[in-house]
Amino acid sequence: MKARNDLSEKYTYRVEWSEDDQAHVAHCLEFPSLMAHGNTIGKALAEIEAVVAAAIEWMKEDGETIPEPFGTKKYKGNLTLRIPSDLHRSIAIRAAEEGVSINQYVLSRISFG
Repeated sequence: MKARNDLSEKYTYRVEWSEDDQAHVAHCLEFPSLMAHGNTIGKALAEIEAVVAAAIEWMKEDGETIPEPFGTKKYKGNLTLRIPSDLHRSIAIRAAEEGVSINQYVLSRISFG
C-alpha cells in the first residue's frame, strides 16, 4: 500500500453507518465523489485516507488542480445570500425588535455553540 502524503491528512473526513451496505462508509468532503467502506470506523477512515492519497497522486501526475483542505483555506468572512423580499422584511423587523443590526440578528441565528 502506498504511504499517505501529508496533504491527505489535512482533509475533512466523515464516517457513517450504512444499513444498506452493512458497513461504515467514509467520505472526504473535499473529494465528494470518493468513498470507502470498512467494518469498523477506523478501517473505513484508513481506507478513505488511502483513496484520497492515491487520488492526489493521480491528479498531480495529470496536472489537475488539487482541492485545498477546508482547514487551510482562508475565508473572508463575507457571505452573500439571496432571500425572498418578504423574508428580508421579516428579518429586518425582528432585528429591529431586538435592537440589533440585520447582520447581528442573522449571525445569532446561525451561530453554533
